[in-house]
Amino acid sequence: MIRIVLADDQALVRAGFRALLDAQPGMTVVAEASDGAEALRLVAEHEPDVVLMDIRMPGMDGLTATREMPAGPRIIILTTFELDEYVFEALRGGASGFLVKDTEPAELIQAVRVVAGGDALLSPGVTRRLIAEYASRAKEPHHARDLGLLTDREREVLALVGTGRTNDEIAGELFMSPATAKTHVSRTMMKLHARDRAQLVVIAYESGLVRPGWV
Repeated sequence: MIRIVLADDQALVRAGFRALLDAQPGMTVVAEASDGAEALRLVAEHEPDVVLMDIRMPGMDGLTATREMPAGPRIIILTTFELDEYVFEALRGGASGFLVKDTEPAELIQAVRVVAGGDALLSPGVTRRLIAEYASRAKEPHHARDLGLLTDREREVLALVGTGRTNDEIAGELFMSPATAKTHVSRTMMKLHARDRAQLVVIAYESGLVRPGWV
């Protein structure tokens, strides 16, 4: 059973999400929060698998709550616009992906299953747009992580992940099998203590391995 906490200041939005998710086999909404502080309290109380987190809430916003969230639950950021100015900051803070609020019901359900299973919710197309938006405002990179732990091949793979490439695309560019590409991605995540692919994108940019204009 996938246990979910909803965090959104609009009761009608929460009610709609709850009705949809509770109707799915293997899913249950265990609590609802109207701001970030309440979300943190409810997560500590209920220990959910997934948190659907709105960014713009009164009091403590979703961005702050995402940064302060303890390890364990996967966070899906909810936003009104695909390229919300805070989405990249939310991914940096530990979110596993994001959805626009008017997404199709089937996509929301699939998103919850994807992140609950340990994957990041960032399609290559969305990743590229997100990177382009971040790159347009990027300043000088800083070395947030020690890339010296990576082999040369893993650095190449990280750079391609950072530009939104899929495992199949990485395999084609580096002349390896998709399974080998997946292995390199997994090892890179482990070495850099990245929660998922979304965090690898953040690391690739913040370390300077991928720079504006490469997308």
